[in-house]
Amino acid sequence: MSQQDIRETFVASQPIFDGKVIKVETWQVRLPDGRPAQREVVRHVGAAAVVPVDERGYITLVRQHRVVINEVTWEIPAGKLDFPGEDPLVCAQRELSEETGLSARTWRKLVDAVSTPGYCTESIGLYLATDLTRHAAHTDEDEFLSVASIPLTEAVKRAMRGEFRDMKTSLGILMAYYALNASQHLPMQDAVPGPCAQAWYPRAEGAQG
Repeated sequence: MSQQDIRETFVASQPIFDGKVIKVETWQVRLPDGRPAQREVVRHVGAAAVVPVDERGYITLVRQHRVVINEVTWEIPAGKLDFPGEDPLVCAQRELSEETGLSARTWRKLVDAVSTPGYCTESIGLYLATDLTRHAAHTDEDEFLSVASIPLTEAVKRAMRGEFRDMKTSLGILMAYYALNASQHLPMQDAVPGPCAQAWYPRAEGAQG
């Protein structure tokens, strides 16, 4: 079956909820066999996350309570873009500084990961940060965090044991470990500011602009 055989075609959308962080819509689509269907979609501005690894090979994580799942989680520093189209590298640098009090001289892009492609447009720019410098953290008023560092090798073991409930954290740890230890097999590019990959917001067929 070709890619064209399995594609759904966007027809129209209807707004349901317009919030500070997300928008919720219903989408009317046409299935590959021509039948109509409806999808419930969460539109998200996008986010960035960073795996900071120091000269000792330690990774810095943040600990916080996630009320949605009612759990205290260990996560890599991360946050949403301040506005649509913000460079995710700029966002990653800001979140690293705010949450951990760290800055980095060297940034490498790991991946643009889509968190839940079944119903959400969120794309997370994931970065590896090295050559770290420490300064004072300055979290947002509604953020209550603690920070700790563990060896990256230990973080990999914990990820493989399923101890990190946060998906981007496990992905980031494993990709950072591979990038640092097998870079000869995986060419990496230093991150440079550039246009953010826009979330795909389709238009109805024939729409202008």
